[in-house]
Amino acid sequence: DLEAKISFDSIKDSGIDASMIQPGVELVMGNGLKATVTERNGEESFTVDANPPLAGASYSANVKLISKVTGPDSGFLYSPELADNKIQAATFALGCFWGAELAFMREDGIVGSKVGYTQGQSENPTYKEVCSGSTGHTEAVMVLYDSDIVSYERLVELVMNRLGENKFLLNQVGNDRGTQYRHGIYYHNDDQKSVATSVVESFGEDCVTEVLPAMVFFDAEDYHQQYLLKGGQSAKKGDDSFIRCYG
Repeated sequence: DLEAKISFDSIKDSGIDASMIQPGVELVMGNGLKATVTERNGEESFTVDANPPLAGASYSANVKLISKVTGPDSGFLYSPELADNKIQAATFALGCFWGAELAFMREDGIVGSKVGYTQGQSENPTYKEVCSGSTGHTEAVMVLYDSDIVSYERLVELVMNRLGENKFLLNQVGNDRGTQYRHGIYYHNDDQKSVATSVVESFGEDCVTEVLPAMVFFDAEDYHQQYLLKGGQSAKKGDDSFIRCYG
């Protein structure tokens, strides 16, 4: 809930004209976050709301199943051969999985996504256990993609572009540090392995993004799934608005 009550005394030396702070006015906060004034309490304080416009919204729709296509085989583990399916699975780790999942959801050709934990030793780890760094897992996103619309190479490039300079940092993405935040590309077949290896190696030997066969993927708790979408951020295909890694 991104609402706050701010006293006028706290901004008296900021150069802001207090008379301009009225309901409906949009402010840009010190951290770059945009917020709308929702209430003014005389000369004492005012309330701002920085929640995205769609936060908390819900919709209902009547749908009709027109057709279905074969998806990847169950299990989603590494197998050398590429399955002859239109829908393929891909698994990536690029730091906090909330923002990563939303970035994939916006990509044309992505037909499904979930966040979870992979490449570890224990069974069915919890978020708290993974965050302790004791299970060996990393936060990851598994996506299902339509290979007729988006290529695996494009998805790998999306990962590397989103990582930016973090691709040269071991066990770290931004301010998130620890083995649970290591970045990696976890291939499901040898075709994916070839593509991932080629892209990662193009960044030179200082790039520490790991390229390994996909291991068991354990789904994260329900509240983590599509977390930023539920917080009101857009998952519309092609949306290029900035992704905030909080609700």
